[in-house]
Order: sequence, then C-alpha cells, then structure tokens
Amino acid sequence: MSHIHTHPTERRFVWALVLTGLILVAEVVGGLWTGSLALLSDAGHVFLDMLALGMSYIALRLAALPPDDRHTYGFHRLQVLAALANGATLLLVALEIFREAWNRLRHPVPVLAGPMLVVAVVGLVVNLIVALVLREHDRDDLNVRSAFLHVLGDALASVGVIAAGGIILATGWQWVDPLASVLIGVIILAGSGRVLRESVHILAEGMPEGMTATQVAETMGQVPGVEEVHDLHVWTVSPGYVALSAHVVLSDQSLHQTQDVMGSLKQALLREFAIKHTTIQFECDDCGQGVVVCVKSAALGGGQWPESP
Repeated sequence: MSHIHTHPTERRFVWALVLTGLILVAEVVGGLWTGSLALLSDAGHVFLDMLALGMSYIALRLAALPPDDRHTYGFHRLQVLAALANGATLLLVALEIFREAWNRLRHPVPVLAGPMLVVAVVGLVVNLIVALVLREHDRDDLNVRSAFLHVLGDALASVGVIAAGGIILATGWQWVDPLASVLIGVIILAGSGRVLRESVHILAEGMPEGMTATQVAETMGQVPGVEEVHDLHVWTVSPGYVALSAHVVLSDQSLHQTQDVMGSLKQALLREFAIKHTTIQFECDDCGQGVVVCVKSAALGGGQWPESP
C-alpha cells in the first residue's frame, strides 16, 4: 500500500464510519419504534458495512507496516482475512433475515409506515453523502472501491424500504415489509458470495482475475533471448499486490545481455499484467524442476500447458 495515499484514504474512512454510524443508530431506533423488519434488516446491513469499513481501515494501517523477520511480505494478507470474516458474517445475517421474514409473512406485525418512510429517506440521503466522500478518492484503490460498492448497496436497500413504506402507507399491505426485507437479504447474500469467493481464491493461491499461467508464460516467451519458461507461479498476496516467480532458460549470451533480458521481462509483465513483484531465476539449461509452460521458438512463437502423461 502506497504511503502517498494512506492519510487521505484514512480520513475518508473515518468520515464514512461516522456517517454510517449515524445511519445505524437512526435505523435501529426507527425499526424498533415502527416495528419494521425492513428497517431492522437494513440496519443489519449497515452494521456489517461499518464492520467492513472498520476492517478496511485497520487493514490499511497494518498494510503500511514494513515487513519483519517473521512476516516477509508484511501484513497485506490481513486485508484478505478481514474480507473473509466480513463475508461469513454477511452470510449469517442474510440467513437470519430470511428466517425472520418467513415468520413475519406467517404472522404479520403492524408497521408504522409514516415514521418508517422518514427514517429510510434520511438513511438514503446520508448513504449518498458517504458514497460521494468515498468516490472522490483514487478509483484504483480496491479498499475504497469495495467500500464504495457496499455503500451503494446500502443506498439500494434504503430505496427498497422507502418503496415498502410508501406502499404500506397507501394500501395498508403489511406483507410488503417482510418482502422488502427478503430483497435486502438477497442483496446481502449476493455481496457475501462475491466476497467469500474472492477471499478463498486468494487464500488458495489462485491466479489473479483476468490472466492465466499460459498467457503469462507466452508473454515472457516473446522476450528476445528467452528459450523456455518453467516452474512458473503467480499469486495474489493481497488485492492489488500480485507476485510472480519463475525459472527462465536463456540462449547463450553475455552477462550484460541477461540484464537487458531481465529488464524486458519486468517491463512486459508490468505492462501486460500489472505484475510488479517478480522473482526470476535465469538458467542455461532446464533444471528439471517444475513444469515447462512455454517453449519459445520461431515455429511456435509461444507455448501452452503440456498434456498430462
């Protein structure tokens, strides 16, 4: 995490946390007062978004710490662990909302639609302010962008509560309230699935989205002087921090020329895949370690994963 952006980002997260906290208090009080499950469901969503904002803020601070003897990559992975915990909590809350909505559909509870509508409108306005606070920051910052998407989800949920309040006020249909809470639960469940999938993929050392090992090996194989690429590994340390290690067999050339090859490899990986952290080992012959993923030749001009024996 770049130190250049740390302080502005932290300030924005603090403001977002304060404003989101105000929404939470208003919706909990309003939900208990009006008896609206939709408001309480949205309050649960807001609470989890506060949790996500708080964890992102802490992760930003910890990611800026330098590596030490026991954590040579620093503390970047804490961002992923925080996301995993957040996704699991989202899943549990969505299931609880569905359970309570089912009970409300079977045994309707009277809802004060007017106050419910007022609280939801206030929540929507504050959510839009929080979204503007976060949107002004660098869009390449994944932490801020994910928090921004969470807030947009809150705003969408508030729109659902407003619609439910308006319908109840106009028609008296009390079942609209638990129905709106189900829709909010679906939004939370979708966000939970996305967060859990991405977190598990990173923790399982999966390839970053938008690239494959074959594509990376072919790009490396196009660099003049490269004969073969094997024992290639690409993984995500944390969102936005991709690392690569590989063995590269070179054609016969001088030591000075190998430095040019190294520079070309790093430039190609940065340009094509935004990979900045690389560990590349040069060899004169295949060391027999790992799988050959690319054989560069005039005939092939690239390579592919070999078939299993």
